[in-house]
Amino acid sequence: MGSSLGALLLFLTLLLASALSAMFWKRESPSVPEWIRLGAFVAQTAIRMPHVLASRANQIASRRHDLIERIALPAMFLTAMGLPLISIVTPVLAFADYRVPDGFTWVGLVLLLAFLWLFWRSHTDLGRNWSPGLEVREGHTLVTGGVYRRIRHPMYAAIWLAALAQPMLIHNWVGGPLVLAAFAFMCVTRLPREEAMMRQQFGDEYDRYAARTHRLVPGLI
Repeated sequence: MGSSLGALLLFLTLLLASALSAMFWKRESPSVPEWIRLGAFVAQTAIRMPHVLASRANQIASRRHDLIERIALPAMFLTAMGLPLISIVTPVLAFADYRVPDGFTWVGLVLLLAFLWLFWRSHTDLGRNWSPGLEVREGHTLVTGGVYRRIRHPMYAAIWLAALAQPMLIHNWVGGPLVLAAFAFMCVTRLPREEAMMRQQFGDEYDRYAARTHRLVPGLI
């Protein structure tokens, strides 16, 4: 119930911001591609919020929150949510707008639908083992079933889908493609450290799991 209310409040906030923008900044109402991206923001929030609330009850056994983590997470949030919203509801970034063929909207929509399913399934399969940072919780278990049966980081794979969709829906060089660079940086710096943490926690069990799976794409990466 709480997640639904949070998603509704976020959606109403976006509507209000759009209306205020039209009144005070003379910004056009969001386009169809932009509304699709805004809807995905709301759905993503509704999927994650129950897990955020549940994770607060878990005791942290070990945590890695270094300088790289403190840079990567805000950069990802800024480029995935902050800058797109600014480009949609204000004219501040209008100088960086660009145009794409109409068909890109459909490609972006398909990618976002795949993202939302994989994002939801990854959280569901992880259950109480999910955490927002590089953390190991008390009673942490190694999840190897569901979407984790073939790839070790399906949540990252899901976010890649959203990142690829964003430039197709947010037609702004600042609010759109920058998320690709931010998430690439996160993956390059975070995945090896996350896997090292899992090896330290689970030892040979994780090595056997890693030997039969891929990081992001079955059969490829």
